[in-house]
This record gives sequence, structure tokens and C-alpha cells, in this order.
Amino acid sequence: MLARVFLCTICVALVATPTMAKDKSGAKPEQVACAGVYGADSSEARVIETFGAENVVTGPVDGPEGSTYLATTVFPDDPERTMVFSWFDEDAKKDASSIRLSPSQTGPFGIRIGITVAEVEAINGEPFTLSGFWWDYGGSAGFDSGNLSGVEGDCYVNLRFTPPDEVSGAIDVTPISGDVEVPSSEGLLEVLDVRVEQVSLGYASEDYAY
Repeated sequence: MLARVFLCTICVALVATPTMAKDKSGAKPEQVACAGVYGADSSEARVIETFGAENVVTGPVDGPEGSTYLATTVFPDDPERTMVFSWFDEDAKKDASSIRLSPSQTGPFGIRIGITVAEVEAINGEPFTLSGFWWDYGGSAGFDSGNLSGVEGDCYVNLRFTPPDEVSGAIDVTPISGDVEVPSSEGLLEVLDVRVEQVSLGYASEDYAY
């Protein structure tokens, strides 16, 4: 299930953002496609041209397990609009490996922050698996099949789900805890109202290897 989730893609998913933040402006979310500044051939220069140098910061950001990596952050002071671009070529800051979308954006097929596991399964057109919760890679889901596995523009969708901040002690969460694969059909996901916390577009490249 996680075979296609590259390290930098997972890192982008772990950059701190407000849990299940929503666009408070009431505006219709921006529909994002895997093209243009969000395409595989994007670069820091293109990001700056699109969003303005005053809104773009490139530097080390926190990754899993105490690591850091280089990324370009757009609108870093506006949580509703913050996006994070990571690069296969970090020296030239080009060739997107992953792009974490903002809470005010909608990804391919209408995927967005705040929807349920069941809604994602319906969008994908078939079941999927995600990682267990409460560890560095908790709640991560990539798609090896279904609508979200191969999106126009040669990108794929990676999601991170989250359970509520507080879970009743009466609920046994062992089946969805830690380094385990959890099927989207697992009843606990609905009981706990697990929802999408982060949406990322990922790209593969034969020219770069970790």
C-alpha cells in the first residue's frame, strides 16, 4: 500500500498544519490539477513567479523522526493558504516530488481536507489501506489502484488521516495503532470519525533515487 509513498512525500505530509482546518472565507475552494506550477516540472522559480517572492520561503523544514529536508513553502503565515513544495533536485530546487495542498484547495476528483474515509473510498472507486495512527507515519495512505492511483498529469494522491484529538478509553484502538496496515473498511475508522488531515500530490521519477 505504501510502496509508492516516497520519503519526501511522507515528509511533506508531516509538516505541521492545523488539524482539519477549513477555509473560513466562505470562498469556493481552488481546484488544483497536476499541471502548471503544480506539475512535475515545477520549480522554485515558477512558484515565485506564480505566487510572488514575498509569499515564498525556501529552507529546511521538519520531517519524521527528527529529520529535516529542503522545501519551498508558499504563504507560510496564512494557514488557510499554506502549501509546501519538495523537490527531487534540491540543489536546483526543481522537479517536484511532492506538493502539499492548502486547506483552501481541492485536489483531483474533489479530494480535500475534512472528508471521511468512506468518502475517500467512494472517490477512489475501491477500498484502500492506510497506516495505523499515533506514530510518525500515522494515518498515511497512498493508492496503488483506483482513481487516485494515476491522475492526469502523471501524479498520484497521498493523504494523511487523523482521528479526533481525544478518544474514549472505552474504545479499543489496538487494531488501528502503530505500524500496521488498516483497511478502509475497518469499522473503528467510522466510529472515531477519522478524516483527511492533509492532501499531497506526488510524482515519481526514474532520474532520482533516495
